Amino acid sequence: MAFRSKEMMKKLIKKIGGEKKLAPGVKESLQKSIPDSRVIMGRAHRGLFAGRHIQYGNNVSEKGGNTTRRFWKPNVQEKRLFSYILDRHVRVKVTTHALRCIDKAGGIDEYLLKTPYHKMDTEMGLLWKAKIEKMYEELGGKEVVFFSPEDEAKFEEKFKELDTAKKTHRRDARRQIYGWSGDSKQIEEGSPDEGGPDDEDYLVANS
Repeated sequence: MAFRSKEMMKKLIKKIGGEKKLAPGVKESLQKSIPDSRVIMGRAHRGLFAGRHIQYGNNVSEKGGNTTRRFWKPNVQEKRLFSYILDRHVRVKVTTHALRCIDKAGGIDEYLLKTPYHKMDTEMGLLWKAKIEKMYEELGGKEVVFFSPEDEAKFEEKFKELDTAKKTHRRDARRQIYGWSGDSKQIEEGSPDEGGPDDEDYLVANS
């Protein structure tokens, strides 16, 4: 359910029969038992909904003005969002409003770090926020080393050498698996020593 505490309080008082029929002290005890924050629906605890929950209202007919109760569910999508702090993709159910908030913040890490705890109204959001903050503090305590341009150029050359070595190793492995060799290709195409047909015979045959 996604009712606010005030709406729930009004419903309870209406079912009882109004505030006049309430015994003294009952209203205060009801206010203590009902939470002040919004009551979150069960599905929202397993994702990032950014304050979007089920909304309730009425369908009003055009002619008679008859009303029927209805509800609107939030637009929930399952997405894979990349976290730079965790260095992996995170699969999470988010609303389209939460996706816009994440894009505006600059990523899921920035969204979780910037959003305060009292606005994280889901269990999953609170859990991931605490986890990201802890890892962010651990990363902040580590030393950052910067390499000179010469060292970076050397690293790039070594990576290129490794890439070429991998390619040659894969090519040799494929040749061994499929039984391919350079001699068979040379026989199929014809060796350069073997001469083709004489030009005169070729002209006579095609004349």
